[in-house]
Amino acid sequence: MLYELIAIVRPGNLVEVKEIAQTVGSLVLRNGGVVRGLSNWGVFSLPKPISVHQMKHTHGHYFVMRYDSSTKVHQDLRTTLRLEPRMIRSAHVKLGDGKLNTLSRFGPPKWRTQGSEA
Repeated sequence: MLYELIAIVRPGNLVEVKEIAQTVGSLVLRNGGVVRGLSNWGVFSLPKPISVHQMKHTHGHYFVMRYDSSTKVHQDLRTTLRLEPRMIRSAHVKLGDGKLNTLSRFGPPKWRTQGSEA
């Protein structure tokens, strides 16, 4: 199945964001999945303050990853992110219905990058 992950990591250290993205990507790859795209969105203010792991956050570092994996790998990924203390939030979206002709219309990820419109 094709999934898209939108993750919010506590801001302040880009190395932490890279480590979490690498952990998620390697978990997908080790279990037979494919990473289709990864995009770093940067630091934005959160819509409302969020309290996670006994800390209150008003800003977060966003990144997005699109990947193919089985549902078991997807559940393992969700569990891993939920237990990660540096994570503020994550949202997972299943794209399509798993059939090849439906997935082909999504094409490559079109994420807004700095200096261009998607």
